[in-house]
Amino acid sequence: MNVAFARGRARRRGIASLAIAGVLAFHAPAAAQAQLVPVASGLASPVFVAGARDGTRRLFIVEQAGVIRVMPIGGSGMVTFLDIRSKIRSGGEQGLLGLAFHPFYSSNRRFFVYYTRAADGAIVVAEYQASTGNRDMADAAERILLTIAHPTNTNHNGGMLAFGSDGYLYIGVGDGGSANDPPNNAQNKEVLLGKILRLDVDGRAGGLEYGIPISNPFFGAIAGRDEIFAYGMRNPWRFSFDRATAQFWVADVGQGAREEVNTPIVSGGNYGWRIYEGTACTNVAPTLCTPANYLFPSFDYSHGGGRCSITGGYVYRGTIGSLPTGTYVYGDYCTGEIFTWSGGEQRLLLDTTFGISSFGEDDAGEIYVVDLNGSVSRIANGGGGGAGCQYDVASVEFARRAGETLTVSVSTTAGCSWTAMSGSEWVSVAGDSHSGSGVVSVIVAPQRGWPIPRVGVLTVAGKTVLILQF
Repeated sequence: MNVAFARGRARRRGIASLAIAGVLAFHAPAAAQAQLVPVASGLASPVFVAGARDGTRRLFIVEQAGVIRVMPIGGSGMVTFLDIRSKIRSGGEQGLLGLAFHPFYSSNRRFFVYYTRAADGAIVVAEYQASTGNRDMADAAERILLTIAHPTNTNHNGGMLAFGSDGYLYIGVGDGGSANDPPNNAQNKEVLLGKILRLDVDGRAGGLEYGIPISNPFFGAIAGRDEIFAYGMRNPWRFSFDRATAQFWVADVGQGAREEVNTPIVSGGNYGWRIYEGTACTNVAPTLCTPANYLFPSFDYSHGGGRCSITGGYVYRGTIGSLPTGTYVYGDYCTGEIFTWSGGEQRLLLDTTFGISSFGEDDAGEIYVVDLNGSVSRIANGGGGGAGCQYDVASVEFARRAGETLTVSVSTTAGCSWTAMSGSEWVSVAGDSHSGSGVVSVIVAPQRGWPIPRVGVLTVAGKTVLILQF
């Protein structure tokens, strides 16, 4: 993270005056009613938050010095899940930086961490397991999967871990630090720095503690390290997969001018650094600035207005209507601004006083914001809908073969928000965002052809509703 872990903040400017001056490349707030709901405070330099997707409705919060805390969503009683401070060099951009839970964590209890090693600052990816006797505590035994030397500089460590829908572990590794990547690590396919890596943590090959997916672009006799999935990265501090589409979003922290988001990430793709920063040639090696040889950001932004370091986020797929479904959320560490991208423009969502070190998702797809100064908050809409809201929705509705409009009722507390979405092409809903108890109209198309019953699916307030047409 090229962040005021290692940079002073150029904070608290007047957004309105900058917009009038034409400095901002962002439009008006995407959701004027958005708000932040505090869920945890008193933390020591938190850098990540996540759910384990194991159905237990817990949040795991990573502290930079080497501690992972766990707490129930909507409750209290935070406890220490893992403490590996003795293994870690912490400070600046170093520390315990990443956490990912195995896709089958609920049964195998395996999770993975990314940290900088106390002895020499090397990058380590290691595996741990939760205790069989206490789900809120991890066993002390460590299995080191991967070690990457990170000599000379303490910055640009990367730090993100996440599992893709293919079951493989993706790893974001920084270029090794300094300015302009002096060793040209990001463009060198024979080193792991400045890359997105992809490992099979369920296998082992060639004496390694992990397997190599044979679909990796440089697998086997092809020139380049087998572990590499994509290259030309400067410091891919935070990335994510859209849980609905599996699309891969990588926010790569810029140097002195541009912050960028790349999506989708192409296997074997070269994303330009150190030849390009965003869409601009850096002139470090001007003869190599041939656009056809690189993949460019889906969008980027400049350092105007005190911005200096992007913090990548998530595509919203929650069910309580905190944000429009499909919106990508991200922020800038130095200004504390939270932005959205919906495919055509960047918008300001919230202007905070946070040092935004990360975003995170819980099991239900709600998005959280991590403030390095010691807190975690959930993004909510102005109606106050939250993780503690409960919803009563009918599980089955019946429709006539000729087609009709049905009404599905939702009972909940005033202010609790919810959405309604169809999962079947012959079923549609009128209005997808709601608050409090109410109804949603469901339009069922006529059934033509062979007269057998068919089943459609809705998701209403996070509940599955079956439409049986006969």
